[in-house]
Amino acid sequence: MKYEYCEDCRHEVVWLATGINAWLVLFKGSLAFLSGSAALVADAAHSAADIIANIITMTSLKISSRPKDKCHPYGHGKVQYFASSLIGLLLIIGGLEILVNALKSIMAGNIEPPKAIALLGAIVSISVNELIYRYQSCVGKELNSPSIMANAWDNRSDAFSSVGVLIGLIGALIGYPVCDALAAICVALVVLKIGLELNWEAIKGLMDSSPDLDELKKIYQAALRIPEVRDVTNLRARSGGENMIVDLECAIDAGLTVSEGDKIKEIIREKVAEEMENLNEEDLHVCLAPYIQQEAREKKKVLSFLGKRFKGWQRPAKREMDVQ
Repeated sequence: MKYEYCEDCRHEVVWLATGINAWLVLFKGSLAFLSGSAALVADAAHSAADIIANIITMTSLKISSRPKDKCHPYGHGKVQYFASSLIGLLLIIGGLEILVNALKSIMAGNIEPPKAIALLGAIVSISVNELIYRYQSCVGKELNSPSIMANAWDNRSDAFSSVGVLIGLIGALIGYPVCDALAAICVALVVLKIGLELNWEAIKGLMDSSPDLDELKKIYQAALRIPEVRDVTNLRARSGGENMIVDLECAIDAGLTVSEGDKIKEIIREKVAEEMENLNEEDLHVCLAPYIQQEAREKKKVLSFLGKRFKGWQRPAKREMDVQ
C-alpha cells in the first residue's frame, strides 16, 4: 500500500458508494418520472443494481478478511472473485432487461420525446459516478482487491451509460424521439460488455491464473538481490484475492548446513515480502536446492531433452558429475 490510511479507505469506500448510489436512484428516478425518458429510467435501474453490487462487495470484504483456519489454510481471499462474478451477472441481467425494453418501445412505434429536465439527471449522473469510480479504483488498486475493482467498474459503466443517455436525450429534444430508445440500447450494450469482462476476470482468478509478468519479475529480482541466493530455479504464483500465493525455489551453495538453509529461507521470505505490496511472508513458500554450475546444468538439460525426444533412449546410469 502506498499510504497507511489505505486500509481505512477499504472499510469506508463501499459504504460511501452505497449511500451515493441510493441518492442517484431517487434523483434519476424522479427526473425520469417527470420527463418521461426511457433512457433515464434504464439509467436509474442501473444505479439500483449498483446498490446490490455494493452489498455483495461489503459481504465479500468481510469474509475475505477472516484469518486462515484449518479448512482454509490459504485464507478466504478468493471469495472476492465470487463477488466480482455476481456483480458481473447482475450487470448482464440488467443490461438484457434494458435492451429488451428499448427494442420493444422502438417496435411499438409510440415514442414520445422526453422533457428537457432529463438532461440534468444525465449530467449529474456522469459527474458523480466518475468521481465514485476514481475513488474506488484508487482503493482497489492499492489493496489489490478484485471485488472493490469490480464495484468501481460498475460505477464507471454507470458513467458511460449516462453519457449515452445524454446524447440520446439531446437527439430526442431536437426532433428525433427514437434517439432516447437508441440511447437505452447503447446503455445496455455497455453494461453487458462490462458484466462479461468482470466474469472473465473472476474466472481467471478462480482458476489460479498467474499474475502479470511484471509482478513475477519483481519477485525474481528481489530474490536474486539476496547475497545467499545463487540462482532462482523455479517460480510460480497465483492470486489468492487481495494477496498472491507464491512458490519460490532458490539455489544456494551445496556445502551449507540444514540450519543455515533454514535461516536463509527466513531471510528470503522477509526480504521478498518487503518488496512486494500484495505478498505476505506466510504466503511465500520457499524451497531450497543445491547450486549447480552451468556445465552440469547444461548436461542435465541435454539428458532431459534426449529422454523426451527419443522414447527408446535410455538415460545412462547415474555417475558422479563435476558439481561443486
